[in-house]
Amino acid sequence: MAVFEYEAIGPGGQKRRSTIDAGSQQEAIKQLRSRGLKPTKIRESKKASVALGPGKKQKKSFKVFGRRVSQTEMVQFTQQLATLQDAGLPIVRSLKILADQMKPGTFQEQLTKVTEDVEGGSTLSEALEKFPKTFDTLFVAMVKAGEAGGVLDTILQRLSDFQEKSMKLRKKVQGAMVYPIAVICVAALILGFIMTKVIPQFQKMFADMNTSLPAPTLLLLGFAEAVQSYWWLAPFVVIGGLLLIKGIGNTSTGELMIDKSKLRAPIFGQIVRKSTVSRFCRTLGTLIQSGVPILEALEIVRAAVGNRVISDAIEKVCGSIREGETIAEPLGQSGVFDPLLVNMIDIGEETGELDKMLNKISDNYDLDVDVLVESLSSLLEPVLIVGMGGAVGFIVVALFMPLLSIIQQVG
Repeated sequence: MAVFEYEAIGPGGQKRRSTIDAGSQQEAIKQLRSRGLKPTKIRESKKASVALGPGKKQKKSFKVFGRRVSQTEMVQFTQQLATLQDAGLPIVRSLKILADQMKPGTFQEQLTKVTEDVEGGSTLSEALEKFPKTFDTLFVAMVKAGEAGGVLDTILQRLSDFQEKSMKLRKKVQGAMVYPIAVICVAALILGFIMTKVIPQFQKMFADMNTSLPAPTLLLLGFAEAVQSYWWLAPFVVIGGLLLIKGIGNTSTGELMIDKSKLRAPIFGQIVRKSTVSRFCRTLGTLIQSGVPILEALEIVRAAVGNRVISDAIEKVCGSIREGETIAEPLGQSGVFDPLLVNMIDIGEETGELDKMLNKISDNYDLDVDVLVESLSSLLEPVLIVGMGGAVGFIVVALFMPLLSIIQQVG
């Protein structure tokens, strides 16, 4: 038996968090459903090995399924499955076709297992739930809604469009960071060469002169000596810094602090805010359009939004809706969402077209992100050039100041 941590929605719409003992994740899900709970997140507890008792080892199921499936693979799979379903093929045959055409690996193994489960009588959503790292809560919830409404082909097409737009937005933001990272790495290599190969020659010359050196020269020589002596510490400092940030992010307070700093950062913070809000609107709109109940949809969005500040605001929205309020009012009170967004959601609720309004908002925010990414790229280029020029200029001035002083004394 293993211990699973879960988050679920109770009969009254209340969120519950606890643990459950089960032989597998699928069995845990069935137990929760038998209790009238709708699980939104479930994973094996890290402390599960304690419950096994001394001398016993927990059996690992599906060891070959350890590698994470890429977002590109998921988009292609969803598009192809939607096309096959639209053509009227049975779901089992569609899954077999997709599994056969894939390269041997993690995803093919998972699809083969999903196909076997569906062929054995399970629904597609139940079979997909066994692989939460590949098919997240959003994916499973939409498939389940498509099965319930008999419109699986339409739901898969919407899901495919959603995945494609999310991937394009992510790649655009990632692509904007390639140039500055490349420039910083090249600049670091050049400065490292100067500090370890060029500066030592000047150090010997200054030592032979036996004269007092100006403050900028002393500062440069001191920094060069530190680089020469402790350059091997650089990887440890970088790795240690990343581990420290990750450790802080694993705590509740630290996660909130980091996510707040992301939203407050100049330019980059606007990109994070708008892309996160866009993900919130598109995900919620897609779920509502697919027939997922509003509370369940908000719980799924809260887990998938990727920012603790916005996630907490969504949690307050869930509480307000349970009390009979609208979505727009608590969103406006959170201070995270723009007034224009809140007003558009309010109009969507009044007209009964909230899903369409959310998708329109998401499209507008995606355009804003495009503009901000281009602005960031345009701004970073001159900033990096000026920074590199300033560093090289300081080195040249610091090295030639003693020489100029000596020339003046000789004159």
